[in-house]
Formats: sequence, C-alpha cells, structure tokens
Amino acid sequence: MTSQKQVKLSHGELEFSAIEQGEGPLVLLLHGFPDTLNTWCEQLEVLATAGYRAVAVATRGYEASSQPADGDFSSEALAGDVIAWIDQLGGQAAHLVGHDWGASIAYSAAMTAPERLLSLTTMSVPHAGRFLAEIHKFPKQMRLSWYILFFQVPGIAEYVLKRKNFAFLKWLWRTWSPGWEFSEQEFEQVAEAFRCSEVVESALGYYRGAVGLDSLPWRGSYDSEKPWPINVPTLGLTGKNEGCIAAEVFSAMMREDDFPKGLKVVQVPDAGHFPHRERPEFVNALILDWLAKHDLS
Repeated sequence: MTSQKQVKLSHGELEFSAIEQGEGPLVLLLHGFPDTLNTWCEQLEVLATAGYRAVAVATRGYEASSQPADGDFSSEALAGDVIAWIDQLGGQAAHLVGHDWGASIAYSAAMTAPERLLSLTTMSVPHAGRFLAEIHKFPKQMRLSWYILFFQVPGIAEYVLKRKNFAFLKWLWRTWSPGWEFSEQEFEQVAEAFRCSEVVESALGYYRGAVGLDSLPWRGSYDSEKPWPINVPTLGLTGKNEGCIAAEVFSAMMREDDFPKGLKVVQVPDAGHFPHRERPEFVNALILDWLAKHDLS
C-alpha cells in the first residue's frame, strides 16, 4: 500500500493544497459544494492500489492561498486551473473525476482542452450547459434549486451559511442525501474549511459567477438547442435518492449527442447527492472499470 503525501499545486499566483497517492496514469479528483478534498478518502487508496496516481485537489477559493484577487470564478478560470495542474504534474493526459461543482469544472476543462483528458467521471451534476439552459423545463428541479437564487443575495447568504456553526450546510447534506448517516467528524472537516470567511465568499462566488442576470435562460445568450460537445468519454453518476438535482433530471440532461466520444449514465442505488461517500465500493468499481477502458494502451 502506497502512502499519501501532501503536495502543493499552483496556477499563477494561486496555490492549491492536494493529497497524492500512488503511481501510474494521473487521476485528478475535484470536490464540490459544500465539501473539501477529503471527500475522496474512500477513492484515493483504491485508485492507488489499482495502479493510478490519484491526486485530490482543493479547488479555487477553498483555502486562503487560492483566493483570486479579481474574484474570478468563471468556468474559463476554473478550467484553466485544471490544465495548469496537469502541466505541473507532468503534462500527460489525465483522467478527471468531479463531484458537484467539481463535475461542472470537469465539463469546462473537457470543452477547453479535450486532448489533455483521457476520460471524465462526473457525479451529481449533469452537463453544465444543459443544466443552465434547460432547468426551466423541469418545475421540480426549479424548486429543488431555490438555493442557487438565494446565494445571489449578498450579505444575507453569507450570514445564513455561517450561523450556528454552519447548520445550513449540514441541513443541505441531510436534505440532499436523505439516507446518509454521516459522522460529525466528516462534517467538521467541511465546517473547518468554511470557518475562513474568504472560503464562504468564494464558495458563493461560484454560484454568482455562473448565474447572473446575463446567464438566466430567458436571456438571448442561451439557446437550448446549442451544442456543447464534450469530446471526452464520460461516465455520469447520480444517486437514485438525489435531493439536489433529481436523478431523472440528471439523466434527461445527459444526452448522447452532447458526448460524441461516448457516454454512460448510472443511477447509484441507495445514494443521494454524495454517491462516492455513501456507496464507495459500488462507485469505486464503476470508476475503475471506466478508467481501465480509457487508459492509454
């Protein structure tokens, strides 16, 4: 068994903490909201044992050292971080695994530089372009996504996230994954990261950068028929009991014609928004099978 080591990655003046384990083809793992790089504790050793170099990264804004001075949390900036990390880790094409916002970043990286990626595994968030363009077609999802609009309210959103030791974030975990009995220690890792007020601002900055007045679906900038090709083989995973983005909405927004290099969608039974945490053995088997199919021969 190979040991884990703490490493530092960078992009320009920003520095990112990461955990690395194993040797072999590179697998980058990107966490979501509200979460940290520790979300991948059940995947790192499994990937390393299978012959991969697994690297879980704290994404932009989730620590003091990666706060962008210009407040840029655009999809272009986030994708740029990923490409910079691949360069720093040796420049070989990588497998990319993302959950929640990490999935959104993965789609952006695939659209920006598909030649740098061997495969995608995305969890809990469907094709990001489709989601923003077509959410208004799903009344149930509009209700579930109320928090996205709430996060646009400056000051009040920050206050609600911070009060009572981040009770709102814990409520999101319970609501989004209704059957998951997570430990206080698991949640405390998230609360500890969010105790840095800059992290709260940055986590909300993701939503504010993605959903402004100019990006709402009734504005002319969005065309639901517009193609957003993901030219990287993609495995999409959604929890059957998902309470954030409904499993049926995820499946409907993952269209084969958006993924010309191949798409497989799996609903993970007995799991909600955090399938890799809730059903690690089931999810790990799917990931390993997908990576093996798309390794360089």
